[in-house]
Amino acid sequence: MKFYDSVGPNPRVVRIFMAERGIELPKVTIDLRGGENRQPPYVAKNPAGQTPCLELDDGRVIAEITAICEYLDEVSPGPSLIGANPRERAETRMWTRRIDLNIIEPMANGFRFAEGLKLFQSRIHCIPQASDDLKATAQERLAWLDGLIAGRTFICGDRLSLADIMLFAFLDFGAGVGQPLNPALKAVTAHHAMMAARPSAKA
Repeated sequence: MKFYDSVGPNPRVVRIFMAERGIELPKVTIDLRGGENRQPPYVAKNPAGQTPCLELDDGRVIAEITAICEYLDEVSPGPSLIGANPRERAETRMWTRRIDLNIIEPMANGFRFAEGLKLFQSRIHCIPQASDDLKATAQERLAWLDGLIAGRTFICGDRLSLADIMLFAFLDFGAGVGQPLNPALKAVTAHHAMMAARPSAKA
């Protein structure tokens, strides 16, 4: 297998996931800032023109971070970060989807339509006038999450999962693009500090 990597929070989610699972793969770095991800031959591998993607030994390509992580989780030995049984897997997918749709999507688009506008305006449809509202939405949903995870070690209770990794990677990203973590959100702040202290955070 071969992992197509780049700058940005999406590839970092997979790198952290692999580090936590003890998975090592050959990497090819794609120049995201230079637009290599929107040019052949990369688009031939991933028509969405996004990073990362995972090329299998038979040449087939898997894109989207949740799909990549779930595939790697299933084909690799060791404790699962998706879940050891149907209930755990459903729980991980529930929280991953909530974090992705409610926090990550508005946070990322808030960046793309404002600080990242020069980079993205020729690549995707941007809505600059929506950026402030999108950023506010991400913060509102973070506050919602803060109340739900109070008293927990991890998002899914006592086990590390993909949901924790996604939240951590994107909060780190947000802090670097003008969307810092609100210290008043005690549970989320503690969770972020805990994840930052893990060796995998350096991936």
